[in-house]
Amino acid sequence: MSANKELYVGHMSYEATEDDLRRLFTVAGTVTSVHLITDRDTGEFKGCGYVRMATVEEAQEAIETLDGALLRNRPITVSLARPQKPAPRPGGRGGKGGPGNRPGTGRGKGSPAASGPSRGKSGSGSRPARGKK
Repeated sequence: MSANKELYVGHMSYEATEDDLRRLFTVAGTVTSVHLITDRDTGEFKGCGYVRMATVEEAQEAIETLDGALLRNRPITVSLARPQKPAPRPGGRGGKGGPGNRPGTGRGKGSPAASGPSRGKSGSGSRPARGKK
């Protein structure tokens, strides 16, 4: 097992609180943090969260003991949390520019659509070069 002490908790009742999770997970050991996931825009609880245990062994114990346990009359899932993905860069395209730089889109300097007619027409198909006349 990896050295992961962070647990993902899913399928929780929308009425569950951080205190509910903390109390439940103490049966497996020392809880060092609890974080419930909420919608960024509305602030509504999304029914999942993260619990960090003090040791890897306690995290494993929590998975074995609490996966499927009832919390507020609803069975929860408990598993090792996956590593967090890096946050996207501002601008939404990872700093690589606009749509003209995406290969295979038919737009931009290096794309086949910009380099000539090859659209299935027969004949020479040559087009006058753009630029100076």
